[in-house]
Amino acid sequence: MSGDYDTYELGSFELQSGMTLGSAKLAYKTFGQLNAEKSNAIVYPTWFSGFIEDNFWLVGEGMGLDPTKYFIIIPALFGNGESSSPSNTPKPRNGPRFPNCTFYDNVRAQHQLVTEHLGIEHLRLVLGWSMGAGQTYQWGVQYPDMMDGLIPFCGSSKTSPNNVVFLNSLEAALTADAAWNNGWYERQPDVGLRAFARVYSGWGLSAQFYWDEQWRQLGFATLDDFLVGFWEGHFLGRDANNLLAMAWTWKHGDVGKTTGFNGDTKKALGAIKARLIQMPAHEDRYFAPEEDQRAGEFIKGSEFREIPGVWGHFAGIGANSPDTEFIDQAVKEILGDQALAE
Repeated sequence: MSGDYDTYELGSFELQSGMTLGSAKLAYKTFGQLNAEKSNAIVYPTWFSGFIEDNFWLVGEGMGLDPTKYFIIIPALFGNGESSSPSNTPKPRNGPRFPNCTFYDNVRAQHQLVTEHLGIEHLRLVLGWSMGAGQTYQWGVQYPDMMDGLIPFCGSSKTSPNNVVFLNSLEAALTADAAWNNGWYERQPDVGLRAFARVYSGWGLSAQFYWDEQWRQLGFATLDDFLVGFWEGHFLGRDANNLLAMAWTWKHGDVGKTTGFNGDTKKALGAIKARLIQMPAHEDRYFAPEEDQRAGEFIKGSEFREIPGVWGHFAGIGANSPDTEFIDQAVKEILGDQALAE
């Protein structure tokens, strides 16, 4: 977490649950300049356990998210440690007393940032990976006239039962550490965080990734080196309560819970108006491609493009250049910059 970001003070922010998050704040970073017409803005939310800086890989001159052409806004999820989170919220809502936040809450806060603070009435694009994709779908349902395009990659409009099983196993691994102490830990429960990471490692990448020893691309010499250095190393740098707060948001993801749809996910998907390119990853063990295909049946004009390769869910983190190019080409196309992609 670099600290190189801005903070928008939301004040007393009422959540979908009816609870109020006092002194709420939304961390964000922008790239590029907003043009005079305020017509070149893009929103690119963060993902589970991701800091704002972890989104930078898809931003750059000559790429689809080109800061010389577009004003790119990266808002951080509630719970990520930069926006309001268990780790940075004052008593009495600190730690395990942090209130549950939904995708709806996150997107409403982001909408307030965009419209009230930045004075932007329309967006060229909303896009995101994993939980960022969940927020992308949520934007399309919650504010259907707000944007021209949507690109959710490696995510879903509703968290599947299979995904809930995975999230429950993460929570069980983390909270089994005696240091957890029901969330009132005096030090991070590192044993639980390491167990959390090991559960994650079996889901985040495909079987073929491991067969092909693709972890060597990331600079690791052995499989155990990868499991310790990459997976454990990542989650040991996160706060346990923050992870559980974000896991709750993920677990309860469902655009059907948007105000006005009474839990009807199909009806909510039908409200999306923007051009949508759904981009699941081949062999994603969290968000299977067929989930997007089913959802797409209820979205007028949706396009389905499966990211090929063996990286599974992690096709969307910028670590494998063919996957990055595949995603970037879709971004250029939906923005009307296809000529740059050819």
